[in-house]
Amino acid sequence: MPQFDITRYQDQLNLLHTHICPRQVLGMRMGELAGDYLGLDLPVLRQQHDKRLFVFVETDGCFVDGVMVATGCSLGHRTMRLEDQGKTAATFVDTSRHDQSGLRIWPHPLARQRAMDMAPGASSRWHAQLDGYQHMANADLLCTRVVTLTVSMQAIISKPGLRQECAVCGEEIMNERGILRGDVILCRTCAGESRYYEVTTPSD
Repeated sequence: MPQFDITRYQDQLNLLHTHICPRQVLGMRMGELAGDYLGLDLPVLRQQHDKRLFVFVETDGCFVDGVMVATGCSLGHRTMRLEDQGKTAATFVDTSRHDQSGLRIWPHPLARQRAMDMAPGASSRWHAQLDGYQHMANADLLCTRVVTLTVSMQAIISKPGLRQECAVCGEEIMNERGILRGDVILCRTCAGESRYYEVTTPSD
């Protein structure tokens, strides 16, 4: 695998952040490693057009932007999903395969210390990590494991253009996320599944 070159992503990152941080570098390194492992020619400075690569990220923030610019995956293109575990980790899936497998990647537990060892003159741990993460070998920086998904990629991707209407609240439901109760379709909220809000005022 060629040496990591952050300048390939500089323009895109500048649109998203005022500076580059260690977690962005981790996201980019993970994306490049996944592409190499899966044998995919990942887009650089463009979106992937065939949507072949899908990624589950386990936290939000600048790490995700690093994954996004290296892979072309994004929430807006429905090639990324946030499974919030509070971890700087991601699982990459080649959707052309049908074996429900993915490559999960996370930082090596010793990555921070190894970065410090590589840059003893750095002005701070943050600066040591920023520099070290760009130059460390993959084996020193990242851990990988092949995993089997417990969710259906076919159900996640769904069918384009499919829309339903909740029989209770009347709101539109996309991507086959409706739930059939008896002979009616309900959204997940009206079906009683957990939600992140509580209704306190009537709708307009």
